[in-house]
Amino acid sequence: MFYYLDGTVAEILPHLAVIDCGGVGYACKTTDNTLAALKKGAQKKLYTFLHVAENLFELYGFATQRELRSFRLLLGVSGVGPKAALAILSSGTPESLAMAIVTGDEKSLTAAPGVGKKIAQRIILELKDKMAKETGGELDFSKGKGSASPTPFTSKASEAAQALAVLGYTSQETSAALKGLDPELSLEELIRQALKRMAKL
Repeated sequence: MFYYLDGTVAEILPHLAVIDCGGVGYACKTTDNTLAALKKGAQKKLYTFLHVAENLFELYGFATQRELRSFRLLLGVSGVGPKAALAILSSGTPESLAMAIVTGDEKSLTAAPGVGKKIAQRIILELKDKMAKETGGELDFSKGKGSASPTPFTSKASEAAQALAVLGYTSQETSAALKGLDPELSLEELIRQALKRMAKL
């Protein structure tokens, strides 16, 4: 229904931002990361999600499309509601969520208030399977042409590709961004460098 709101930040409250668009104040529930990017009185665009339940209409807003996509992915996991999704994204970033999923890091997810071990395990299980399907299996990110058999680096790059898929990038985009990166980089740094490359495109 709403794709984004582009207006003046009228109020900044705990877990809530009010965006004034043409004299109408839209209350958007949001994450600590998005709130940190807002300044009262400044112009700001928030990408939105309308949650509709029985007798309930709640608008959620995010400073980036990556955060919105991560929020939608979390809502797709059975047992995860908007409150838990916001808590997870407030305790980290879309990038750290992607890392937690591909590496099976339950602790980083349970660091969010109200998120227990069972929910964390379910998030990792369901989203890791989803991302594996979206990336279409292992890709070749080796440095040279006509490279031989897969190496630990290609396996690491495949994990990085899955993490980037969580953030909404296609296999073509991730392949181009990861190609030629230093195989000695950690998985986290590999993802960070790939994101820097894609930001320049």
